[in-house]
Amino acid sequence: MTTHVDEKIYGNVMEVHLNGTLTREDYERFVPDTEELIREHDKIRLLVMLDDFHGWNAGALWEDIKWDAKHFNHVERIAVVGEKEWQKWMASFCKPFTTAKVRYFELGQVAEARSWLQENV
Repeated sequence: MTTHVDEKIYGNVMEVHLNGTLTREDYERFVPDTEELIREHDKIRLLVMLDDFHGWNAGALWEDIKWDAKHFNHVERIAVVGEKEWQKWMASFCKPFTTAKVRYFELGQVAEARSWLQENV
């Protein structure tokens, strides 16, 4: 299955829409944009939309771990919008690896996720 990665940036918020299985090549496409956003704003917020998302392959998981370690203090909030129980668990699992506030939202709660990301901006 191929992955589709779509991203939008507004202010210090990046929305990343993922479906399929994330690969190392996917990281090579969107990591430079996150790096630029961090250079511009220092602290960023992420909205991660998981739609028919199946996880990471080994190369992508390694890239994710390296990015998380490098930017431990650069992400203020992460809103994960998903459709499956394991995605909710994954959002909770991420919390020890970042100083960001992490919150899970159901697919029908995209507006709430965006509002939460904008709080105290």
